[in-house]
Amino acid sequence: MDSLITAAGQALAAGDLLGVLKRVALRDDPPALALRGIAMAQLGDLGRAKTLLKAAARGFGPKEAVARARCIVAEAEIAIVSRDLSWPMKALDAARATLEAHGDHLNAAHARNLGARRLLLIGRLDEAEQMLAGVDLGRLTPPARATHELAIAGIAVRRLQTASAASAFARATEAARATGIAALVAEVEGAALVLKTPAARLLTGGDERLLRLDEVEAVLSSGTLVVDACRNIIRREASAVSLATRPVLFALVRALAEAWPADVSRRALLARAFGAKHVDESHRARLRVEIGRLRDELRAFADISATSDGFRLAPRGDHAVVVLAPPVDERHAAMLALLGDGEAWSSSALAIALDASPRTVQRALEDLSSEGKVLPVGRGRTRRWVIPPVPTFPTVLLLPGPLPSD
Repeated sequence: MDSLITAAGQALAAGDLLGVLKRVALRDDPPALALRGIAMAQLGDLGRAKTLLKAAARGFGPKEAVARARCIVAEAEIAIVSRDLSWPMKALDAARATLEAHGDHLNAAHARNLGARRLLLIGRLDEAEQMLAGVDLGRLTPPARATHELAIAGIAVRRLQTASAASAFARATEAARATGIAALVAEVEGAALVLKTPAARLLTGGDERLLRLDEVEAVLSSGTLVVDACRNIIRREASAVSLATRPVLFALVRALAEAWPADVSRRALLARAFGAKHVDESHRARLRVEIGRLRDELRAFADISATSDGFRLAPRGDHAVVVLAPPVDERHAAMLALLGDGEAWSSSALAIALDASPRTVQRALEDLSSEGKVLPVGRGRTRRWVIPPVPTFPTVLLLPGPLPSD
């Protein structure tokens, strides 16, 4: 390898992107194209970076499998940063295997970190954790260690293990500062803010207050009967029942929980669950049926007793009842939570992350756009969606993934 390529590689490792371009901007050999591609990606020109990396990968010969694999890893990183979740991750797995087989453990570890980040975006936490478990921490440089710890922190945050998340963020901050790369330090510090910002509202006895993630964790482990409106589940400590696919039942139990220990009138329940403006006998009959179904679902947690005016929630044992709600009630809350990471998402990536149909996602984006809550960037296949500069509520409790008790 010639001296300019070596110098450009050292400049890249130090975060000196202009130094990289100064040395290789006029060259079109594969190593120079690869270095330019990585530098352009870090400067934010992802389209140009993809073109350069693809050209570099094609230019490396059969005996340069490691160099080609490194280009594929860089392409995968661009795909994840640009939220292109349809990018073929099998190619990343193959590149990682090649790097491991040839002893390039640092770039193989980076590939594992990238794979874990993608799994984290779509809520597959166990698989992300298994991916990270294969990383040899002793071989990581400070930048790689910072991104590794960020992924570990992300998993802990999703599982509401705030002490573990805080420790991982601290290790990531230490590693980032050791690199001297200001952008990486800012990324880590920005990600760690999730532990200090409001994650939910606690509704109880007619009062409400905002909670941080550690306070949410404390509520969920306190033995309180929690009606979780972030994930549409009812839980008490490790036991939970999901009503995510039964919105009528969840609307009823939320209304009962918000009023607890008082009762809720039949008229109020009908308006809340069915949107009924006028109450007749058919509405009353439907309410009785749905209350019966709700009793069956909540049998392990509470009973629902009839009163002269309506119904009252009666938890089993000496347990209080609270409602855990998003900081702001919003019909497309989960989508806004994903967009709250500050990146530009395609509609196809949102569909993958939310496990929803493309048409459902498109309708939701159209609704949010008409309300000024999201903005389109680009046209056609390059269109991406972002939130306005002041986000509505980027709360981790609305992101896809298993329940914290799983």
